[in-house]
Amino acid sequence: MTTATTTVLQRHDVRTTGTGHPTLVLIHGYGCDKTMWDSVIPLLKDDFRIVTYDLLGCGASDISQYDKVRYGTLDGHASDLVDVIDALELEQPILVGHSVSAMTATLAANRLGDRVGAVVMVCPSPSFINHDDYVGGFETQDIDALLETLDANYLGWSSEMAPAIMGTPDKPEHCERLTNSFCQADPDIARHFARVTFRADHRADVQALTHDALVMQCRDDVIVPEAVGLWMERNMQAAKLFTLDATGHCPHISYPRETSDAIRQFAKGQAG
Repeated sequence: MTTATTTVLQRHDVRTTGTGHPTLVLIHGYGCDKTMWDSVIPLLKDDFRIVTYDLLGCGASDISQYDKVRYGTLDGHASDLVDVIDALELEQPILVGHSVSAMTATLAANRLGDRVGAVVMVCPSPSFINHDDYVGGFETQDIDALLETLDANYLGWSSEMAPAIMGTPDKPEHCERLTNSFCQADPDIARHFARVTFRADHRADVQALTHDALVMQCRDDVIVPEAVGLWMERNMQAAKLFTLDATGHCPHISYPRETSDAIRQFAKGQAG
């Protein structure tokens, strides 16, 4: 293993498990880290090789290397994903991105072409802001207000938003887990990444994606309305929309079996 490869794997605290085929690269979303996949991994590792890592600025990544210019768009995170794929010499992995990281997976797949097998998008949104006939769920002023609240009181915002994002009031332990993840994040990086996440428009990028894609949605997702998934199914070249028997925005945490079953069925179909 070269020094450059070691540096990439260390920088993102990359972990691998399982020996199956194909390889699944699980990419966590905003305010989280790779441990958010911990309930799904045991359900998939007997069938697939699993790769997880922390986005730069999150979890056990080397936060000292966070660069606001590089990560001023998702392109920086997409470059990191390409670096991880190269470092592990992965052959046609399936990229599984949650929320904003579904767009990071899309950008990486568009760059790598047939070096990526397929893309799974868990509760994705190419744009959280409404545009003409596109319903993203929020007006520009709504996003501005959200970001102002986050700037003024990040910890308060985290405690208030986590239960709404989880969407599982009957499972308070999941809300607590997400709240703790938000609260452990570096506030300055979290504020910066929030702007990148909520103000981006990646509709053209998902329309350009030629890979087979599974678009997974949940009921009662306060972040991503059902209209987003319908738009993606209509406007993407090879997307299949699947609504999980689940609620909220983080089914890999609150509904791991339903989530892993959907990923398995899609991934096995790709392999076969």
